[in-house]
Amino acid sequence: MNLEHIQSIITRFSSERGWEKHHSPKNLVMALSGEVGELNEIFQWLSEDESQNLPDEVREHTQEEIADIAVYLIRLCMKLDIDLEAAIVDKMAKNEAKYPIDRVKGMDKKRLFLAKRE
Repeated sequence: MNLEHIQSIITRFSSERGWEKHHSPKNLVMALSGEVGELNEIFQWLSEDESQNLPDEVREHTQEEIADIAVYLIRLCMKLDIDLEAAIVDKMAKNEAKYPIDRVKGMDKKRLFLAKRE
């Protein structure tokens, strides 16, 4: 993924439409939340098997909602001057320290919660 290229597309799109004034962090978070809700709706009543085997038209809709989420998330990072790639790398390093393989491999949520408290 070329994040700089995507950022330039997002910036151009917003600027050409005069939407910059609407892209405050607060508004972007609210829009992001709405898009996550739309993604939730796709999966809400599906079984595990159905959620892993989406029909083509549902898969296409899912792809569009994921793209909307990514656009708002990237735009929010741009507004807050957050390097998304660095933030992900840093967070994954923290996750590795918080959840060492030898302590959590194969654990379910309840056992993971109890292991964190030890």
